[in-house]
Amino acid sequence: MLWVKAFHIIFVVSWFAGLFYLPRLFVNLAMVEDGPARERLMLMTGKLLRFMTPIAVLAVGFGLWTWSYYNFFAGPGWRWMHAKLLLVFLLIVYHGVCIHLFSRFTAHRNTHSHVWYRWFNEIPVLLLAGVVILVTVKPF
Repeated sequence: MLWVKAFHIIFVVSWFAGLFYLPRLFVNLAMVEDGPARERLMLMTGKLLRFMTPIAVLAVGFGLWTWSYYNFFAGPGWRWMHAKLLLVFLLIVYHGVCIHLFSRFTAHRNTHSHVWYRWFNEIPVLLLAGVVILVTVKPF
């Protein structure tokens, strides 16, 4: 079971690397006009999304495997897990929003400024902080 936990952590870290970098690419895409720079950024963004989506599925899959093994909902003291699962759900939604935003860039229909994307980039940092605190401190 320790291997499953290890792979879960590896894929979560990899997923977050993508979630941290992807909005930075959006910042740059929002700042460039048409041309070679935009094409290069679009290529990088598309490749990153194609790479990190299966990583996200693996992170969630190994997490569910770990959850089923330890039966985190049995007994008292596991309410922190409910909050963690809510944050994981929000991460999945964030990932989906990133896919949607990329499709808007692909269609040349972006409506947000680079400043908006800079703020959007902070959401996974806050969600990661919440998850780490819940898992390590288990406040409730």
